[in-house]
Amino acid sequence: MTTTAERFERMRPVSRTRTAPIRPEDLPPGPRWPALVQSVALLRFRHQFIPAMHKRYGDVFSLDILPEGRFLVIFQRPEHVKEIFAGDPETFHAGKANAILGPVMGEHSLLLVDGATHKRARKLLMPAFNRQALHDYEAVVTAIAKAEVGQWQPGVPFRSLDRMNALTLEVILRVVFGVTSESRLARLRPLVNRTVNVSPAVFLGWSFPRLQQHGPWRRAFENQVALDEVIYAEIGERRRATDLESRSDVLSRLLQVTDAGPGEGGLSDDELRDQLVTLLLAGHETTATALSWALHELGRDPAQLTRARDAALSGDDDYLEAVLKEAMRLHPVIPMVVRHLMAPATIGGLDLPAGATVGASIILAHADPRNHPEPDRFRPERFAGGTMPANTWLPFGGGVRRCIGAGFSLMEGVAVLREVLSSYDVSLPAGRAEKPKVRNITSVPRHGSRIVVGRR
Repeated sequence: MTTTAERFERMRPVSRTRTAPIRPEDLPPGPRWPALVQSVALLRFRHQFIPAMHKRYGDVFSLDILPEGRFLVIFQRPEHVKEIFAGDPETFHAGKANAILGPVMGEHSLLLVDGATHKRARKLLMPAFNRQALHDYEAVVTAIAKAEVGQWQPGVPFRSLDRMNALTLEVILRVVFGVTSESRLARLRPLVNRTVNVSPAVFLGWSFPRLQQHGPWRRAFENQVALDEVIYAEIGERRRATDLESRSDVLSRLLQVTDAGPGEGGLSDDELRDQLVTLLLAGHETTATALSWALHELGRDPAQLTRARDAALSGDDDYLEAVLKEAMRLHPVIPMVVRHLMAPATIGGLDLPAGATVGASIILAHADPRNHPEPDRFRPERFAGGTMPANTWLPFGGGVRRCIGAGFSLMEGVAVLREVLSSYDVSLPAGRAEKPKVRNITSVPRHGSRIVVGRR
């Protein structure tokens, strides 16, 4: 079993391979500010910085970023996005591009491995997210959503982001981890919340081990030690369980999966830990944020609220899914999908060198009127009938790296919206306009998406 300190050192986001230096003149144009300034702007002020660079340099531009001063080439046009997603996985590595997440997610994380290792991990995880598995999870999600919504007080403004985070965390802990012990749930909840609620500076700091002895970096590291302890204890107890076949949670399913090759086993404790943390971080705050934005948009538009409420009452889950997808389009939670080039590649007619990173910008693609007419309007009907043009809606990435939990996220979001809208009308209290704020690698409503509910 790998210790937290060993993982942090092993996964420190620094280059472990040498490539020829990249010359700025060999790349599309971009700002020539110091790499630190561009990295901070990208992580902390992405919703202003990325559109500003697009306005200045056009549909394709380059950024110089930390931890190594590597170059990131930003694309957004559908034909370019398609080339990135369809690129040879041996050349277009997603794991290296996501290296900043390594210390927390671990070397076995589905988001951090490439090639044959990624193919194996995805194959082992897929049974836990197939159609039958999602059907099994839905009843648990619905019960958790019903219990949460039943506690809301009509007429009292509250931060929907906080309640959605609490709800989706409960879903992850019970459906993915299979934790039912209230004492262990009580210990896990604050550890997970502290893992999620960190500033971008903490992620940048993983490149500098000495920072782990100070301030927020030390607290984040100590929190990871405590979280690892609980997760490994849960894995150990579950391995000793004699009723795995009757359990439907993801961890229990993964413990029963083995490789197809002769003599090969299933997932090790370290592999299980890394995949569970990946599912936790990738599937908790992202879905909660999308739901809080959906409630915000429904609360500010009575006509859309009426249509969504009617869909909830009539069982029209397709329209509720369209509401969730439109919230993800209008308010991207993740800024881009990235790949690291292990060899020279050509995208959009541009010859790019090995060592560069290419990014499909979700922020730009979702706001482009060529992709989405009237992009600033909340119009769930865009998604009716499956008419969305390919490679213009990117919350779950694409190609062989498309998010394995996409179906789970949409199922969960629809179940929650159904419970909320079957019980309440939603409106917005007086106050400041809601805007995105960067928290860790995601973007959340700055003021928590405050809403007021009222029984119909």
